[in-house]
Amino acid sequence: MLRLFGPDCLPKPIDPAHPEHLASAVWIDLLGPTREEEALAEKLIGQNIPTRAEMMEIEPSSRLYEKNGVVFMTMSVLYGVDEGKPSTDPISFILTGTHLVTLRYVDPKPFVAFTSHAHADPDLTRKPLTVCIRLLDAVVDRLADELEAAGRELEAISNHIFERRARSERRNPELRYEVLMIRIGEVQRLLARSRESSVSTSRVLGFLSACDVVIAEESHSRHLQSLLADSRALDDHSDFLAENLNFLLDASLGMISLEQNLVMKIFSVVAVVLMPPTLIAGIYGMNFEHMPELRWLFGYPFSILVMTASAILPYMFARKRGWL
Repeated sequence: MLRLFGPDCLPKPIDPAHPEHLASAVWIDLLGPTREEEALAEKLIGQNIPTRAEMMEIEPSSRLYEKNGVVFMTMSVLYGVDEGKPSTDPISFILTGTHLVTLRYVDPKPFVAFTSHAHADPDLTRKPLTVCIRLLDAVVDRLADELEAAGRELEAISNHIFERRARSERRNPELRYEVLMIRIGEVQRLLARSRESSVSTSRVLGFLSACDVVIAEESHSRHLQSLLADSRALDDHSDFLAENLNFLLDASLGMISLEQNLVMKIFSVVAVVLMPPTLIAGIYGMNFEHMPELRWLFGYPFSILVMTASAILPYMFARKRGWL
C-alpha cells in the first residue's frame, strides 16, 4: 500500500495507475508495497529503494549511508507487544530535500499514532525532515512506554517472589513457579526486543544528527540531540532492567530449590519418625514360638503404646531442632 501525506494531498492510499499527487507529497509511506508502488517512489527520488533482504542486514554500513544527497536509514522497530508477541522488524527512512519515503512491512504503534495526527493536522507534514524527526520521536516515546511497562512487571514479579504473605499462601508451588517462570520469560523477550530497537534507534539518531541536512537546521539539530540523549538513556535503563531480571531469575530458581529441599526434608523426617514403629511391628510380626508377649493379656496394647511412643519421640526431637 502506498499512502501520500502533505499539505497539498489527501492522506489516503493512491492508485499506482493515477499518481497525479505523487510529486506534491512530502511523506510517501510504503506499507508492504507492490513492485509498481516501489517503482513510483524510485522514480520520484531518483534512487533505488532497498529490498527486503537489504533491510534485514544488520551491519551499520548497510543500514546507514548517504548516496547522491539522499540519506538512507534502516532501523529495527518494536511491534506486536499488545498481542503478547513482541518482535522487531526493519523500517527504512529515505530522506531527500523534498520528500521522505518510509518503507516497512509492519504497522507499529508509533506509525499508527503519527498517521492519525497527520490525518488531523496536515501542517505536521510540511517538511520531510520534520516528518522524519517526528516519527523517530514517536518511536522513542513508544520504547519508553514499553520499558516502563516492563519495569512494572518486574516489580510485580519481585513482590510475587519475596513477599512473605505470597509464600505462605501457596497452594500449588509447582504451578505457581511455572507461571512465574513464564512471566519472567515474557519480560525477557520484551526487554531483548526493546534493547534491539533502542540500540538501532540510537544509531539512526546519531547518524542523522551528523548529516548536513540536519546541521543546517539548528532547531531540528537540537531536537535530534535531545532524542539521542533520551535513546541512550533508554539503553542504560534497559541494561538495568536486564540485570534486575537476571537477579529475579536466579532468585526464583533459588526459591524453587528451597521448596524442593523442604519437601525432601519433610520426607526424611517422616521416614525417621516411622522407622521405630516399623521396627517394633516387624519384631512382633515374627513367627517365633517362644515370645513372652504373645500370650500376655496386655501384649497388644503394650505394643501399640511402644510404637506410638517411638514415633512421638523422633517427631518432638525434630520439632525442637527446627527441622519441621
